[in-house]
Amino acid sequence: MPELSPRRRLLVLAICCMSLLIVSLDVTALNVALPDMQRELHASTSGLQWTIDAYTLVLASLLMLAGSTADRIGRKRVFMTGLVLFVVGSLLCSLAPNLDSLIAFRMIQAVGGSMLNPVAMSIITNTFTDPRERARAIGVWGAVVGISMAAGPLAGGLLVESVGWRSIFWVNLPIGLTALLLTLRFVPESRAPRARRPDPVGQLMVIALFGSLTYAIIEAPNSGVTAILPFALLAAAALGGLLWYEPRRDEPLIDLRFFRSVPFSGATVIAIAAFASLGGFLFLSTLYLQNVRGYDALHAGLWMLPMAVPMFLCAPLSGRLVGSRGPRLSLVVAGVAMTVSAVLFAVFDAETSNATLFIGYALFGIGFGFVNAPITNTAVSGMPRAQAGVAAAVASTSRQLGQTLGVAVIGAVLASGVAGSSYRSAFVSASVPGWWVLVGCGVAVFALGAVTTGPWARGTAERTAEKLRSAEVREAVGVSA
Repeated sequence: MPELSPRRRLLVLAICCMSLLIVSLDVTALNVALPDMQRELHASTSGLQWTIDAYTLVLASLLMLAGSTADRIGRKRVFMTGLVLFVVGSLLCSLAPNLDSLIAFRMIQAVGGSMLNPVAMSIITNTFTDPRERARAIGVWGAVVGISMAAGPLAGGLLVESVGWRSIFWVNLPIGLTALLLTLRFVPESRAPRARRPDPVGQLMVIALFGSLTYAIIEAPNSGVTAILPFALLAAAALGGLLWYEPRRDEPLIDLRFFRSVPFSGATVIAIAAFASLGGFLFLSTLYLQNVRGYDALHAGLWMLPMAVPMFLCAPLSGRLVGSRGPRLSLVVAGVAMTVSAVLFAVFDAETSNATLFIGYALFGIGFGFVNAPITNTAVSGMPRAQAGVAAAVASTSRQLGQTLGVAVIGAVLASGVAGSSYRSAFVSASVPGWWVLVGCGVAVFALGAVTTGPWARGTAERTAEKLRSAEVREAVGVSA
């Protein structure tokens, strides 16, 4: 890809951030609308879980395919295709007549979404080649998540109260179409120097692993262990198959050599833990504020601001810290803040007091604001630029898988706790085990952030990157010969 002027690079960053904005807005705004959707579509708790997880599950399953496909056939082409599918899926969601249709249309949205964020991150990585400039760009990228967190609940609450929950999907249409036109005009095409072959067997095993695992977790409270056991076994078989099959391919869907880098492996697990916290936190908070406290969607959105504003303010600060001091400080701050927030709810029933609820939300916003930039930067830094799409896709897959599992696990725990009881009176006690799960996620972010960012860990990243570059050179020589 040719070197672009500073102004053109900033424009490319802005276009890529627009795709992140519509994807993130969709998730945060939809959470505020869950109670209204539950009433209109007569959905159970598991139905609400599938409304969110059908999207994140398909997204997680296809992100690596989208990343490698973009590296092969062109990032701009795949990015534009994703924008078209996301806009069409959003329009269909707004017209869904029932819960099953909504879930199906959410999956169409997700197919498009899978072509947006990892491909956009790959475009950014190849546009901003200077490490410090790239870290700042990724900080801006993270700030967009904060903007969506701040705007999503408020915009969603306002739309739900004034027009109805279907209008949430209309927001995606003008932003998506604008991003499509700007991409066509200003984003240059880029691709990896050598095309990677598709890996259909690996892709099918990824879908089987994520889908069966999520189904087993969500349906366990309703169906029992016996009914979900085959899906749990299928998930285990798919995981074993991936670990056996992928290293034997010359060009695998998941290049397991990446995980020889301790920072990359740590960033992957941190992403799963952090976004599991986000998914579970939003799910519990939305249902509590509206179904227990009785707030309407707008007031529930306002109560999300103590979480959203710190997230917005801390994301660019974290990007600058990563650029100047590395990822460790950001990850440690994130882990501590997220852990303390979850402990307030698990031990002190923070939601029962306005003051502690405010503090708990603010701490979580600080923690999550600091966690995103170091995850992304660690995932793509040090990797050969030809592998940028795949590396970014693994990081994005970890995020979506984490959010999927967070909603699945926390929703299953909540459903088990309120079964046979008054929903309103049982909610706080039923949610305590879920908050302890989030405590564990926060501790994982802190511990892994401290362990996987030191000199020894960086040495493994350097050795891994060198081996990957050497392998690319050997393969290129073999092809030319």
